[in-house]
Amino acid sequence: MLHMGGDQIDEAVAHAAAVLRAAADRDWSGKAGGLDWSGLKTSEHMAGVLAAYACQLTGRATDGWVPLDTALDEGTGPEGAIHAIEAGAGLLSAVVRTTPRGVRAYHSYPSGGADTSGFAAMGVTELLLHTYDIAHALDVDAEPPAPLAEAVLSHLFPHVPPTPAGGTPWTTLLWATGRGDLPGRARVTQWRWHNPHALPAGELSLREVTPAAAADLAEGGTGGLTWLGGAPYGGTRGAAGQLFKAYVAGVHRPGWGMYALVRTADELAVGAMGFHGPPDDNGCVEVGYDLVEQARGNGYATTALRALSAWALTHPEVDSLLALTTPENAASQRVATGAGYVRLPDRTPHHAYGLRRA
Repeated sequence: MLHMGGDQIDEAVAHAAAVLRAAADRDWSGKAGGLDWSGLKTSEHMAGVLAAYACQLTGRATDGWVPLDTALDEGTGPEGAIHAIEAGAGLLSAVVRTTPRGVRAYHSYPSGGADTSGFAAMGVTELLLHTYDIAHALDVDAEPPAPLAEAVLSHLFPHVPPTPAGGTPWTTLLWATGRGDLPGRARVTQWRWHNPHALPAGELSLREVTPAAAADLAEGGTGGLTWLGGAPYGGTRGAAGQLFKAYVAGVHRPGWGMYALVRTADELAVGAMGFHGPPDDNGCVEVGYDLVEQARGNGYATTALRALSAWALTHPEVDSLLALTTPENAASQRVATGAGYVRLPDRTPHHAYGLRRA
């Protein structure tokens, strides 16, 4: 599933409400799944976090959480709790649908912010997992539609190896969040999801591409973006295909893949840039980039490469960056030198440029 938005929130809350209403006549005072919360406390958390995500977006919070909390009224029972969850999800769904593209709001992990797609994905995740926690304790089946679980894995768990043969996206999601076992994989005891990075670069924002978006780009789609000129350059599609292959192979590392270069003034994608993989054993990471023809000559690639290189060098495992160009690609060579890279000995048939940690 390429997009995470209001429709997915609506589908997830409909699933949650149906599952929980099947157990509304049971005792919700016991612990929910492996949590320390009761079923009612878990439902209060679900409703509250959905409303909080909506407030983050409407409040355009950039450096912390909006100072607003929600709680169930004293004496609220299971049916009232389910109603509160539906209300919180309805708020988030409406806000996600009406928030302009490009708006980001604070969320602590991993990079301090998320866009509407990220908050939608987090909301769906909260609904699916905590519905399972409550239902599991009450001996009620809570398996959601497979596309929802698969979308959560692609958007928020790109570091998790794909579903093994004989498994399902749901069993993989339960394993990834410490709620289940998978044959051949160690039990997960600590976990976090990954919201795609967005790195500022002058007039541009470098938006990390998810595996789902990469698959769509590789197959000739837009990756959920609106492209200047209508489509990305061919190199972008090739790089997207490599990212998705790495994801399928279970070796993709979030942050060290591809970024779309989005012009913030009009939210048009003008190119792509990124890494050929995580840093190697020598602390070197290779970069690549291209722009659609209509965007060339504006300094976009040089500005973006400076920003991406600076971000890479904040990681202690990175000592140097490498860019390879064909001998005839003078424009690409100017981008590299303009971003501070220096000429290295050729790596036949390529010219090589490098940037080292100061």
